Amino acid sequence: MNWLYAPAATPSEHYRQQAQARQQQLTKPPGSLGKLEAIAIQLAALQATDSPRADNIAISVFAADHGIAKENVSAFPQSVTGEMIRNFANGGAAISVLAKQLNASLRICNLGTVSEIERIAGVETHQLAPGTANFSRQMAMTAEQLEQALAIGRQHAEQAKTKGTDMFIGGDMGIANTTSATAIASALLQQAVANLVGTGTGIDQQGLEHKQTIIEQALVLHQLDNRDDINPLDCLQKVGGFEIAALTGAFIGAAQEGIPVLVDGFIASAAALAAIHINPSIKPWLLLGHLSAEAGHRHIVNALGLTPLLQLTMRLGEASGAAAAVPILRLACALHNQMATFADANVATKL
Repeated sequence: MNWLYAPAATPSEHYRQQAQARQQQLTKPPGSLGKLEAIAIQLAALQATDSPRADNIAISVFAADHGIAKENVSAFPQSVTGEMIRNFANGGAAISVLAKQLNASLRICNLGTVSEIERIAGVETHQLAPGTANFSRQMAMTAEQLEQALAIGRQHAEQAKTKGTDMFIGGDMGIANTTSATAIASALLQQAVANLVGTGTGIDQQGLEHKQTIIEQALVLHQLDNRDDINPLDCLQKVGGFEIAALTGAFIGAAQEGIPVLVDGFIASAAALAAIHINPSIKPWLLLGHLSAEAGHRHIVNALGLTPLLQLTMRLGEASGAAAAVPILRLACALHNQMATFADANVATKL
């Protein structure tokens, strides 16, 4: 897995400076468009261009089941994972609608479900196992499964590159994956589970307390608590999910390929956290679509040092929050590329 440590592409300082200079010349007071200006400048540097774009969007949704669901940490049965994969493919899910509205490509990747799924047009199947193992009792996955999941994510990034993608978005689906993401975040941030655990699919207070206990016990079992030397790959193998590992590989791969990444909510951000711990050079390539209503997301966001584009109290996953932020990116690019300069418009500059 040496590819994980290869440095990310280097953002262009030349085009960053060019974009900053252009923003100073546009017919507006400097800084008056706020974050829209910063977004355009960042994309210009990442894409090494005078004309940043967010037109060609590639969305990959990775799905998998979790053995930890056997501990009753979710309000929904595991069969929902497979049912939602069908829903994605049939165009009925939120991300399916959003992708269509954005004219974005949408790839659905099944990494391993408990329920057997028939061949479905538009769904890629990599059945690593019928979901991960129950990480409250053993490691979630083998080293080989982890390597495969990471590589599948990387392949999605590489294939997005060949299609001239302007922005990569990774989504998730997997009943009980907030339990896995919480365990990952707690281990990597060395924060108390109580600060990070949330209701996920909608469990009640008793269920929330049970979920917290299960995660705490699992972290002790795998020696992922009270340590400042956590290996992120070790963490993914012990308490991760196939889809979270694939997202991690996709984010690293996209940055290495020079593709900006728009990160979704709690699950995707946990994957981004793992990705940065594995390869810190990818951080400049990450933008954050939104701040999730899931309790622990704010703590991960603070650790990532990213500013969310939206705060709509969404917590669906699927890449839906990131997709909802794409119009903001497109507006930022349009303003940067199409506004007149003071010279173009014969408008007087500041005295």
